Amino acid sequence: MLKKEMIAMILAGGQGSRLRELTENVAKPAVSFGGKYKIIDFTLSNCSNSGIDTVGILTQYEPHILNNHVGNGSPWDLDRMNGGVTILQPHTKKNDEGGWYKGTANAIYQNLRFIEQYNPDNVLILSGDHIYKMNYGKMLRFHLDKKADATIGVFEVPLKEASSFGIMNVNKDMSIYEFEEKPEKPKSTLASMGIYIFNWKILKKYLNEDEKDKKSENDFGKNIIPNMLNDNKKLVAYPFEGYWKDVGTIESFWDAHMDLLKEDNKLNLFEKDWKINTRQYTYPPLYLGEGAIVEKSLLDKGCEIEGEIKNSVIFPGVKVGKNSRVYDSVIMANTIIEEGVIVEKTIIAERVTVKKNIYVGNKDEITVIGEDKIIDSDKIK
Repeated sequence: MLKKEMIAMILAGGQGSRLRELTENVAKPAVSFGGKYKIIDFTLSNCSNSGIDTVGILTQYEPHILNNHVGNGSPWDLDRMNGGVTILQPHTKKNDEGGWYKGTANAIYQNLRFIEQYNPDNVLILSGDHIYKMNYGKMLRFHLDKKADATIGVFEVPLKEASSFGIMNVNKDMSIYEFEEKPEKPKSTLASMGIYIFNWKILKKYLNEDEKDKKSENDFGKNIIPNMLNDNKKLVAYPFEGYWKDVGTIESFWDAHMDLLKEDNKLNLFEKDWKINTRQYTYPPLYLGEGAIVEKSLLDKGCEIEGEIKNSVIFPGVKVGKNSRVYDSVIMANTIIEEGVIVEKTIIAERVTVKKNIYVGNKDEITVIGEDKIIDSDKIK
């Protein structure tokens, strides 16, 4: 194998339990988003657009849909003879070593042999469940210019939200002197994005040491990064100023979809110079019936709309019947909303059928309906 300057490892095994019904049968990175996309499409597209041609995807919880979606990586130009995309599932080794990933650091440790075959100078560690656009090449140049042992992507968050994140406290030159995991009284508002570039030789040493520590939680934020700081390794923070959202809760997932409908939306799915690619499925053209009304919404291919859509994101193959109204909602692929229905502030997963003349939703909170359900009056089947 040729030596690589940097390869990427995407942590994509999370259950995403806070997404409730949306992750009952699917890993969080494989949850549909923004019409035709999956959440992991954003991380994979960032890799491709950044010129990274070797990507390992570490899966664990309900990997089937994710594995099928990624396939050989062709939608992201990652179907390569040397490198490309590789699905890395938990596995056992001789003498029963290995097994389920015990933490983020252990997941990388279990795949040391995969990384070693490319002999990289640096390893980029990513999460497969965030919505953002980022040029990892710029982050690598920053890492090299700073002669850092590790570089951590950070995002400015409101002070009232800082206690929900891992917070990096930095000097004027962006070198990190302290890391606080969800502090009650944060000293700064620089939140870790879960995006790391490590010098590979140094990271390998710390992964091996961490694995020997029986008290360790085998986690980058709780173990590897604090251990490196304690050893006075050079860790620097890379400030990111674009759109970034961890869609790990129902509220943030809904908010991210509503952000897509804003005129000043920084994510901009229509940008030609940084496309978000995905696996395409065949649908007929969008159809708007004679009485259809559509305002401030995104609609994808294969939809048949005869009712009213306002401030909503409608995924492929959705049917909305006559005299039905969909407001402030996210309706996923191949859902059927029959005639005379009102849907308000609701996330409906794939292949749901909402029967005639029903009200679904609640103005005060977000309603969520899992996939393959039939909604008939107040009963979900």
